[in-house]
Amino acid sequence: MSRSEAGAESHLEWSLPVPSVQELAKQQPHTVPSRYIIDDMDSFITTVDTDSDDHLLRVPLIDMTKLVNPDSHKEELQKLHSAFKHWGLFQLINHGVPNEILGNIKEEVQNFFDLPLQEKKQSAQKPGSLEGYGQAFVTSEDQKLPWNDMIFLKALPVENKNVNLWPQKPPTFRETLENYSEETRKVAVSLVRFMAMGLEVEAEDICKAYQGGRYEVRMNLYPPCPEPGQVIGISPHADNSGITLLLECGNMPGLQFLKDGKWVTVMPTDDAIVVNIGQISEIMSNGIYKAPDHRAVVNRVKDRMSIVTFCYPDSSINVGPAKELIGSGNPPLYKTLTHSEYLHTFNNRSLDIPFIDLLKI
Repeated sequence: MSRSEAGAESHLEWSLPVPSVQELAKQQPHTVPSRYIIDDMDSFITTVDTDSDDHLLRVPLIDMTKLVNPDSHKEELQKLHSAFKHWGLFQLINHGVPNEILGNIKEEVQNFFDLPLQEKKQSAQKPGSLEGYGQAFVTSEDQKLPWNDMIFLKALPVENKNVNLWPQKPPTFRETLENYSEETRKVAVSLVRFMAMGLEVEAEDICKAYQGGRYEVRMNLYPPCPEPGQVIGISPHADNSGITLLLECGNMPGLQFLKDGKWVTVMPTDDAIVVNIGQISEIMSNGIYKAPDHRAVVNRVKDRMSIVTFCYPDSSINVGPAKELIGSGNPPLYKTLTHSEYLHTFNNRSLDIPFIDLLKI
């Protein structure tokens, strides 16, 4: 939801049912239904400088093997710290997730979205929850809709899983997602360790918190659109996670991040994971790292799919600036909240105010 659609306070842990964009696209319409047309689309695109190559800049590339190699660790850690500080994101290669698992999860997501609509609806969202097949944060019948379908599932810890919403078809979907989620947890724990090193704060507690933390997976399908300049795949937003890991399922670009007032397209790199800072880490770093605004755009000719894992520390960790980053010359810029207070604030906020602004002192 764009900020221009904001109204009174909304409870964002549920979503109204909406039509399938995939089914709409199959009809090959020449125009887009009015509910998908963004009235203030100019505000989405005016920051793109189409006369330059800025929107095609390459985001930083970080190599996990160099981070763990003593001979290259220092230099690569500085690159990671700089990427988080100046970009809020990077593409991670050699991350350790086996190619077989990457291939399997991409195939299973494709196979799920290829199912007949009625079979996908067996995993449809239930009233009062975002989890399942449908759309996120739809809180009114006249709200503008993004051009995507999704299935959102809570993966870890295992007791958080709503097995009734995990698709039974394709038959290996559940096992594949479980395996992928375990691998992304390993990546997340490693990354927060290096993040703590870059900030020069104590790492062990935060690593334990992510080892036992929450991992929630959103699988997105962006069908072809006859008027891609009139719609948005996902409206500009920053994530409320600790970190977010995104895997592209093909080579179709669509993810864009806002940097220095311009939208930068993330060009897919084979089997790389896009890592971006969430607002929990922005707060923990006392603003040294910034959770970047990002969005998804669509195209006229080809599906795009992505798998996004939102990684949160467990609820034992308060959300606030790290004590090592606070001192006489460095006052805290953000409040310290319990985990439940942080989530309550997010889910019950007024949408016309950026969430991070509610947490600033």
